[in-house]
Amino acid sequence: MTSISPATIDGAISMAHTNTGWVDRTAYPFESKCLGLSAGAVHYVDEGPDDGGKATLLMLHGNPTWSFIYRHLIRGLRDEYRCLAIDYLGFGLSERPPDFSYRPEDHASVVEEFVDELGLEDVVLVVQDWGGPIGLSYAIEHPENVAGLVVMNTWLWPVNDDPHFARYSRLVGGRIGRELCERFDLLTRVIMPLGFADRSKFTEAARQQYLAANRAGRTGTGVFPREIIGSQAWLSSLWQRRENIADIPTRLVWGMDDAAFRPAELRTFEGLFEDSKTVRLYGVGHDVQEEFGADLVPLVREFLARGHDYK
Repeated sequence: MTSISPATIDGAISMAHTNTGWVDRTAYPFESKCLGLSAGAVHYVDEGPDDGGKATLLMLHGNPTWSFIYRHLIRGLRDEYRCLAIDYLGFGLSERPPDFSYRPEDHASVVEEFVDELGLEDVVLVVQDWGGPIGLSYAIEHPENVAGLVVMNTWLWPVNDDPHFARYSRLVGGRIGRELCERFDLLTRVIMPLGFADRSKFTEAARQQYLAANRAGRTGTGVFPREIIGSQAWLSSLWQRRENIADIPTRLVWGMDDAAFRPAELRTFEGLFEDSKTVRLYGVGHDVQEEFGADLVPLVREFLARGHDYK
């Protein structure tokens, strides 16, 4: 690990972007921080009190998004809780190392190192899309350090035998699909808007924040679709150890109009988590944090206030 001082944060971020003037600091008014890890420099935000008295939230995004997607939760909870949101390598304002694999299991290793280097304890993981396997991987490996889970529209198991997922992975993760992702930002321009139940909730201003973040390079966004079936062995290993997290207090928040993660995936999680409550959001699609926005804050705040033993 290489520490990066505040004086050199802008320089570290410039590894990914030559110009960050496009960041909407009204919508995303957070101090940028950067941490040099074994695989590269990661950008993150760390807002709210760090007094050890309340929960520490670590928010993990999906594809093709970045920590910007958690802006409503951070703004709504930082008065009382420490809120961290990381950009994976190759996403947002993080570095895009040319020799990094961008496979989910390697992103998970980066997240594990991030938690260790910052000394985060009794973490509440907030996960969605690829943030699910990546974050829940940490929980499976270190259940003693995870105090709670907020799980939105994601999965944790191999899906090679499910035509719903396998077809998408082969189409978008194949040679032509990956080229469209990397050269033309297919995911942000076409697929992400299609994931909204109400597309008016995906404002042009927000859309531009995702498009601009990806202009520095889209290798990461191109790898993820392939790995839906390509990471079968890793996903199988996680699912085989799912009992490690079965008793962690969990809030399931599900966009019920998501064409990707359906009620069937929700039922699988409901069968796994022994101490869970589900909030079903009808008329909300895949990117719950973006489409439901600030209305997500009281749902998470109520979960955090349930009286769990957060240190």
